[in-house]
Amino acid sequence: MSFLKNILKSFKEKPEEKAAKKQEVYLSLDDSFVHYFLEKGGKFLYCTKKEEVAEHIKNILKENNWNELVCIDKNLKKITKNIEVSLKDNINYSAPFFTTCEHLIADNGELLFSSNQLRSKKIATLSEHFIVYATTSQLVKNTGEGLTGIKTNCKDNIPTNISSIKNYCTKQKDDNFLNYGNSNSKNLYLLLYEDL
Repeated sequence: MSFLKNILKSFKEKPEEKAAKKQEVYLSLDDSFVHYFLEKGGKFLYCTKKEEVAEHIKNILKENNWNELVCIDKNLKKITKNIEVSLKDNINYSAPFFTTCEHLIADNGELLFSSNQLRSKKIATLSEHFIVYATTSQLVKNTGEGLTGIKTNCKDNIPTNISSIKNYCTKQKDDNFLNYGNSNSKNLYLLLYEDL
């Protein structure tokens, strides 16, 4: 019996190990966002130059054998002007959706959208594939700060249809009964441009 006690004692954690595991780790906003975003299955591409954004788009299109994109943002269309891709204005079209977002939420890795990007469409009704262009200045700590940011940035015309993408693995099952029939999981590429 003493042999088993010695084996079990060796598996017990030492107090120092327990204390080390309980310590909170504080990450910067960008590190926190990237950690949760990747944990949820998102694909992250960091850019320091506008040319890198266009190059990453070319690589994404080539990797997935896509030759068309849905894009309703005039500024994003400028980024794709030197890329051989057919752009569609119809948000209902099934091609991958190239868009911006309102904010990047650091404490959970989600992307916050509004009617500025989605018009009146629900995320679940749009293409399964998203390519999102965002900047580091759009990082906020939590959803509350994101909503405050929307209110501050759009004082004259506050957008509607505010929602977020919570999961970036389209094959993953969601067991939360509150989300039944309303999955907004997307295969998502994030092109994060350093603007600070």
